[in-house]
Amino acid sequence: MLADTHCHLDFNVFDQDRDEVLARAKESGLEFILNPGIDLQSSRAAVQLAEKYPEVFAAVGVHPNDALSWNAEALDELRILARRPKVVAIGEIGLDYYRDRAPQDLQKSIFRNQLALAAEEQLPVVIHTRDASAEDRQATADALAILNEWHTELVSRNLQLSARPGVLHSYSGGEAYAEKAIELNLMIGITGPVTFRNAPDLQRVVTGLPIESLLVETDAPFLTPHPFRGQRNEPAYVRYVVEKIAQLHNLSFEAVAQATYTNTGLLFKWREIR
Repeated sequence: MLADTHCHLDFNVFDQDRDEVLARAKESGLEFILNPGIDLQSSRAAVQLAEKYPEVFAAVGVHPNDALSWNAEALDELRILARRPKVVAIGEIGLDYYRDRAPQDLQKSIFRNQLALAAEEQLPVVIHTRDASAEDRQATADALAILNEWHTELVSRNLQLSARPGVLHSYSGGEAYAEKAIELNLMIGITGPVTFRNAPDLQRVVTGLPIESLLVETDAPFLTPHPFRGQRNEPAYVRYVVEKIAQLHNLSFEAVAQATYTNTGLLFKWREIR
């Protein structure tokens, strides 16, 4: 049993063969695929796909690169979408200082607004952080500082969400920040780059992380794993991420598949919906 906890099936690159992509995912053993939104339009599309396909679930949110699309009505619409039956998370949300398409203060404000919505709706968060460079980890540092404040509030309010508040999607922030995230009970999402031959730093980080804190993702159509790097990614390829993690941890494929599948259920509680 496999889960892909981050895949953009609503993107138009899948318009011509979406049914075939999902059929291949099912044949590969996937029982759960999470489609996060990046703005209001894609959040609506994610919900529509989730309601069409049994194995697809949705997250709704505004990505930091789309922060300039935020307006007074956005939070209200996200609240309505979040209450649809197959919405299991708020996301993807966070901070992006690499593309820097919106002022950092605006990104932080929208991030906090959506974290408050997640607390209100008792939904975990799917968090995007992208640093300006490998030497400048300010986006990750700022995101974790905000998440620490939010988690402290969850604990003070005795909310169950504090036990499993979310996931750092497609993690690349280094060992120290991963440890801080795990202290906040956050999961760490691992994507195709862990399979790249030129990614020893990421592989070292993943080797040091507990399996109990890991989720596997494709981020399709992006971040295609080896041996398909350079081609369009799709959910069926999540098995190559599982294989690499198994190799790094000296575990069987089945053990890592089962562990990450179990972690997915604990975080997103999707089996209770289905």
